[in-house]
Amino acid sequence: MIHLDDVSLAYAGRTGPVLALEGTSIKVAKGEFAAVVGPSGCGKSTLMKLVTGLVKPTKGAVAVDGSPVTGPVKLAGMAFQNANMLPWRTVIENLMLPLEIVEPYRSNFRSKKAEYRERAETLLDTVGLKGFGDRFPWELSGGMQQRASLCRSLIHEPALLMLDEPFAALDAFTREELWCVLRDVWQRLGFTVVLVTHDLREAAFLADTIHVMSARPGRIIETRRVDFARPRSLDVCYEPPFQELVLALRNKIAEVRSA
Repeated sequence: MIHLDDVSLAYAGRTGPVLALEGTSIKVAKGEFAAVVGPSGCGKSTLMKLVTGLVKPTKGAVAVDGSPVTGPVKLAGMAFQNANMLPWRTVIENLMLPLEIVEPYRSNFRSKKAEYRERAETLLDTVGLKGFGDRFPWELSGGMQQRASLCRSLIHEPALLMLDEPFAALDAFTREELWCVLRDVWQRLGFTVVLVTHDLREAAFLADTIHVMSARPGRIIETRRVDFARPRSLDVCYEPPFQELVLALRNKIAEVRSA
């Protein structure tokens, strides 16, 4: 689904170019749940922008679903650390916003609005927000807003879901609850996921594969396969193999931070 081949990206800085990524290569298979971890400022979010076509590489090639990325990737859904819900629209209206923008849904929005609303309500039910569609975002807790944001990223049934630290601002219990929501939705729908996170437990619990990045300029320095059986319950987080994996990832990141 995703292939970055020897990709480098330099941003224009006040005193000269700033190299964010250098010689970065990564492959993510269709239907795979991949996580990307690394020290702050290593280029994890830049990697997301390259895959979704929001920026172009200075060097190398980016392909998604077998096609070169030359602009915004329409088959991708995205969710971020902040839910970014429009406060003047109800939750259901926020969810349906991508359908008003992305083709072919945009052309059919008026004629199929009732069908799209039913789809949105089904998604809300999936994440435990049944009955909240006509509320406004400010009437929801932070965790509930993040659930709605996840639904919005899935409403147009993307083949690829890009997640940039979507649970970082939440408390530990809400975060773990949403791990399970994401786990269940992914296993049911089978889309490809790339999760950028600082939370090593989150990466180990959710992912099939974890890619570790170096300090800036970022590149993939290690890829680990996560072999814990699925479906995973939160109990796995307290088992020795899980803790050993998290510790190994932590030590690797500490190593590249001090290098």
